[in-house]
Amino acid sequence: MCSAFKLPRVFLAAVVFFASLLASADVAIPPLKTRVTDLTATLSTDQSAALESKLAAFEQRKGSQIAVLLLPTTQPETIEQYSIRVADQWKLGRKGVDDGVLLLIAKDDRKLRIEVGRGLEGVLPDAIAKRIIADDIAPQFKQGDFNGGINAGVDRVIKVIDGEPLPAPKTANRGASTPFQMNDALIWGGLLVIFLAGMLRRIFGRFFGSLIAGGVAGGAALVMGAGAVIGVFLCLIVFVLSLVGISFLGGMGGGGGWSSGDNWGGGGGGGFSGGGASGNW
Repeated sequence: MCSAFKLPRVFLAAVVFFASLLASADVAIPPLKTRVTDLTATLSTDQSAALESKLAAFEQRKGSQIAVLLLPTTQPETIEQYSIRVADQWKLGRKGVDDGVLLLIAKDDRKLRIEVGRGLEGVLPDAIAKRIIADDIAPQFKQGDFNGGINAGVDRVIKVIDGEPLPAPKTANRGASTPFQMNDALIWGGLLVIFLAGMLRRIFGRFFGSLIAGGVAGGAALVMGAGAVIGVFLCLIVFVLSLVGISFLGGMGGGGGWSSGDNWGGGGGGGFSGGGASGNW
């Protein structure tokens, strides 16, 4: 009779054990695709787009990267623990400069944090980050104006960073470099020909389709003034890739493939050591 009740008790203990494991699991870090990641549906589409545009313009002008993340909760972790995990994974800021900033809002916890990369700890120290939270963000959050609070905080962070002499963004020098533009055009031109290689193979057959694709690539390189050596090299590369069946058209069925061109990632910087400040509202 006693043994009949042992199985349910063991089963109940197992359920409690696994439930405790699930309860203590860390909150997953979302992939970095945009500068504004809202997992709470707090911001409207227009508000997110406007904030994204503002951050993109600042990054293009200054080089520093600012990202905003809204999520319901960071529990069981503290916001400081979760924030540094996000910063480490997202690698905000430029490599060697470490000029990234993360504004993290845990809406249900009523907590927020500004995480600052090492390269900005001098111009955006903990005390200033704390003042931005207390003076610019929290008062508007208390009134339920999350969009206003986020934008006010971001504007203040941008204003502070603008006063710091940081390395110029690499994109600022692209227009003055003719060789770089030529290489860029050759790369994209080659990719375009490879993309079309599958279609040419279907029309003219495997060998002749590949041969035409290679000829088009090499001829385009010569027309652009890349030189005979580069033209022949590009012709052979495209011909071989097409011949062995490496074509973007072949990989466009089903799942996978290229992601949308709107995706954005960090600059490979990282370099976060816990600088910044936390607060609530």
